[in-house]
Amino acid sequence: MKLRIHGVGILCAAFALAALTSLAQSAPPAKKLKVYISVDMEGVAGVVTGDQLGPQGFEYARFREFMTKEALAAVNAAKEAGATEILVSDSHGNGENLLIEQFPPDVRIIRSWPRRLSMMAGIDDTFDAALFIGYHSSTDNPRGVRAHTFSSGTLTHVALNGTAVTEGAWNAAIAGHFGVPVIFVAGDEAAVAEVKSLVGPLESVETKRSLGFHSADTLTPQAACDQIARKVKATLSRLKDFKPYRVSTPVTVDIGFKQYLQTEVAAYLPFVERTGSHSVRFRARDMTEASSIMSFLNTYEPGLAP
Repeated sequence: MKLRIHGVGILCAAFALAALTSLAQSAPPAKKLKVYISVDMEGVAGVVTGDQLGPQGFEYARFREFMTKEALAAVNAAKEAGATEILVSDSHGNGENLLIEQFPPDVRIIRSWPRRLSMMAGIDDTFDAALFIGYHSSTDNPRGVRAHTFSSGTLTHVALNGTAVTEGAWNAAIAGHFGVPVIFVAGDEAAVAEVKSLVGPLESVETKRSLGFHSADTLTPQAACDQIARKVKATLSRLKDFKPYRVSTPVTVDIGFKQYLQTEVAAYLPFVERTGSHSVRFRARDMTEASSIMSFLNTYEPGLAP
């Protein structure tokens, strides 16, 4: 009798093991969540002048730390929300601002220039969402701290299909080309309002309120990080509420240059039309081609060398 009970127990255990094995084999694979984070600096809490924005500025070392902390707030929140892969794009100045040793070892970071797709380098259709940190308003905006579009020293206007755009809207259109929605932006209130007006009701954090081109009423760095972390985590839990921002193709791009000669030389290119003393227009197949042309016009110079 004891042997019989023991045999039944072994049989039950075998059935249980087979059932568990079957469930494991039929269970769906763990869901992947891939997040792209583009990080600029002018929109970081506390930034108001060039003193914070480049290596020659007396506050730059401190503020690249604050820039890194805002990016990390987004990274850590994304991981808490289930992100399995994160790519961070250092998209300010020389592209060598983020303190990369502070990031988790499974995060990858895009650095330096030139690079295809510029501030959105590395994005493709495998990403589920894009986040913008430290963004600023456009050169067309009379408000906004350090407002400019791509180059504060070169350009006065950038438009897509006749609509003036910020770097945020331009980059959202690149993400949209790949079917990736931009779901979050952090920056001053002028930057946030501009992006939302074109891209839609994405989530946001206003890191500061502009009082002028070089002045602001700002959050502290810690307060900005706390808000970014809380909102990024919450926003990633409702991805279905967001749609990619797409522009119609072919894309018409209008650019205003500050200098007359830059306009003249740009128009020597057969695909560039001069539309005014300081303005040109070109058409591109899609946003990836538009980005390549824009990067060339904004980067190339006769003395370019390694």
